[in-house]
Amino acid sequence: MKKPLSIALLVALGACAPTYRPQPIDVTRYHLGAPMERTTVAIEPMANTDSFGPEYQTYADAVRAELERLGYVQSVSSTPSGYIAAVAFRRVSKGAFKEPPPVTIGVGGGSFSGGRRGGVGVGGDVGFGIGGKTRELYQTELWVQLRRRSDNTTVWEGRAQTDNVSGTDPAQPAVAAARMAKALFKDFPGESGITITVK
Repeated sequence: MKKPLSIALLVALGACAPTYRPQPIDVTRYHLGAPMERTTVAIEPMANTDSFGPEYQTYADAVRAELERLGYVQSVSSTPSGYIAAVAFRRVSKGAFKEPPPVTIGVGGGSFSGGRRGGVGVGGDVGFGIGGKTRELYQTELWVQLRRRSDNTTVWEGRAQTDNVSGTDPAQPAVAAARMAKALFKDFPGESGITITVK
């Protein structure tokens, strides 16, 4: 008597998409070491950079929020501000990679017998993935120069740098800009010429 060939189609939904945590931010600041008056400030794009794209305003707003937290007031009148905060950002690709597939299908074979004269066994399993996104790794940098308007002297400047994976929450412009600006102005003005890592 033949037993029917049994084939099991198993869909493993347990393999979830990877979770991408925000990466640490490397921050370097330089300044003159002299006291900096908390006065009015105007936010402007840094000269000789390509920071005029649609994301510029997101980074400029994040810098403005941190400066206001420190006591600098945005200049909104025709009176020239005490300082100019020149802002620039850059995002460059460091390459692409493919995520593991979120769904794996396994096909398993059963066995059957050929009766009293003997039997033939059929078995084995095959697994393959379905899906899996291609992601890009980006390096993002934020620069800020704080210049005294009266003599155009740069009294403070800083750079923040971090990596992000495309299409993830930490890579969203508003999230990335806020994190980088907060790290850049952490313990303002910071120790001059020293690179710190902010998690």
